[in-house]
Amino acid sequence: MDIFLVILAIVAGLCFLPLVWFVLRYGRLWLMAYSSKAQVGFIDFIKMHFLRVNTSQIVDAMIQAKQASFTCAGVRGITIDRLTAHALSNGNVPRVIDAIISAQKAQIDLDFDRAAAIDLAGRDVLDAVKTSVDPKVINCPDPTRSGKATLSAISKDGIELRVRARVTVRTNLEQLIGGATEDTVIARVGESIISSIGSAATHKEVLENPDMITRNVLSRGLDAQTAFAIVSIDIADVDVGENIGARLMADQAEADTRVARAAAEKKRAEAIAQEQLMKAQVAENRALVVLAEAEVPHALAETFRSGNIIDGRRDSGL
Repeated sequence: MDIFLVILAIVAGLCFLPLVWFVLRYGRLWLMAYSSKAQVGFIDFIKMHFLRVNTSQIVDAMIQAKQASFTCAGVRGITIDRLTAHALSNGNVPRVIDAIISAQKAQIDLDFDRAAAIDLAGRDVLDAVKTSVDPKVINCPDPTRSGKATLSAISKDGIELRVRARVTVRTNLEQLIGGATEDTVIARVGESIISSIGSAATHKEVLENPDMITRNVLSRGLDAQTAFAIVSIDIADVDVGENIGARLMADQAEADTRVARAAAEKKRAEAIAQEQLMKAQVAENRALVVLAEAEVPHALAETFRSGNIIDGRRDSGL
């Protein structure tokens, strides 16, 4: 009987030790959740332990959600299971909860499903919410991306204008997933600025009225299918560059001169070749004359031998 009690005590001790260890490890978190009225039970701690997720982050997120008066039950609510699933998907649980709280304070419609989807898509959901509340300014062009400080555009009179613009954008949460990034916005704005300056009759029109560029650019709806909504476009600086038209005309004139020189050189070479050909023909004709003159004595001798030439003096009776 004593041995049975000892064995029973040992078994009870072995079962009690893990419970003590579990209470010592997660008791403080459970007490925090309980005092905050967050719905986190010991079964949830056991599941999170075996799933190897950051228990402290999950509990803190649940406490934040409860303190922010979020719905912490139901299919659409913020629950332990949904937070654990997001953590298992390599999601950033704290930033998702912070983003939802910031959106609620700013009266922006953002639920857990959308925030989690944005986070899993690789976007910074908290930064997106902050940008929705406090729009940010994008330089066009951005020297850190393109290495250029200004855009170069040419008006119809051939004068180069170097422009630097500032684009104020606000995050469009509806199109944040799958929407184009800042690079697309910068490229579209830059293209539209260059096109607007290129359609100006003279560079003076642009210098006198820079807002003609912004009006034209804003009317094109450049933020379509992007993750941002363009609030405003401001021309920060406009500088006059080179006279590209004059330089192109000078280059064209130089090219025409070179073509004319090449054509004249070709004609001169053809004339020289023709002259040499005529000289060769003259020399050839002279050689033929010499050959003909050399044949005359032979022809005379042959005539005498054949008796075809008669002495005129004998025929006259002398």
